[in-house]
Amino acid sequence: MFKNKKGLVLSLTVASSILLATGCGSTESSSTDSGKGKDSDLVAVGATIYKFDDNFMSYVRRAMETAADGKVNLMLNDSQNDQAKQVEQVDTLIAKGAKSLAINLVDPKAAQTIIDKAKVKDIPVIFFNKEPDASVLKGYEKAYYVGTTSSESGILQGELIAKAWEANKEKWDKNGDGKLQYVLLKGEPGHPDAEARTKYVVDTVKEKGIEVDELALDTGMWDAMKATEKMDAWIAKYNESIEFVIANNDGMALGAIASLEKAGYFSGDKFMPVVGVDAIPEALEMIEKGKMVGSVLNDAKNQGAATVQLAANAANGKDVLEGTEWKLDDSKAVRVPYIEITKDNIQIGKDAYK
Repeated sequence: MFKNKKGLVLSLTVASSILLATGCGSTESSSTDSGKGKDSDLVAVGATIYKFDDNFMSYVRRAMETAADGKVNLMLNDSQNDQAKQVEQVDTLIAKGAKSLAINLVDPKAAQTIIDKAKVKDIPVIFFNKEPDASVLKGYEKAYYVGTTSSESGILQGELIAKAWEANKEKWDKNGDGKLQYVLLKGEPGHPDAEARTKYVVDTVKEKGIEVDELALDTGMWDAMKATEKMDAWIAKYNESIEFVIANNDGMALGAIASLEKAGYFSGDKFMPVVGVDAIPEALEMIEKGKMVGSVLNDAKNQGAATVQLAANAANGKDVLEGTEWKLDDSKAVRVPYIEITKDNIQIGKDAYK
């Protein structure tokens, strides 16, 4: 909500700038244009992010830009959640002389298409955040992955929920049946993280001896606004029957909170436990305010840095791990660990964004 005309003008100006940078056929971020400044003389790394306005990926992008500064010419592209556009961007990056590629896939199934294009020119590929099938990585010796172990986030989120539920069961078990009635906001169907988080969070809660009832499960596509719409509908249908809101990421958790606030939650004694994944700064603020029970830190800073470090080494013809702290597992992947975040250890989350 705009507080005054000055704020409205400023916001419109910013919005116009964003549209000019990303909405007029440009495939590169204006902040990392390959033709600008001293970086244009450095070895070129071509990079894509599935969409710049994803909450979590915006922080990965910032970390990539920081890690690249003065080391490589990072040609960074917004694929706008369009796999065909991303493939075109890869063609352009190769034509522009990229010596390695760092790719956050729109659709993990498109990994082989990207590799086929890179392989012709003997260009290394570092996939990040969205993990391709292991067979795809094995099929090209210069293909690697930087990300997480998808199941780990679901397990940690489940453990967080179980601990919080046991500590607050008398207040949160509204119908007194001893069961946890939940709704779950799922990420993009078929996305490895969405599938793993959805499965392992519920499995882990059950393994802790807590009975559960699923009232509703639907995709919010990682998006806050879509999550708000889903939560609005669930509140209208289930109202006080909902005892817990589980979200595959913080963006959707924040969207759910916006809906809950409209319905009068987080005011007086009306409370709803909400958990997410990523521990982005906006979610950390909600945890501090008591509007989120917790989250699971998906370390954007280290994912972005590791991606650029591996891509820079590859572009320079070095071993991808040279001079880094990272290790590759059996599937040629660097795994950045998740960390459970609650109000008790929130500083760990804050430190990840310094």
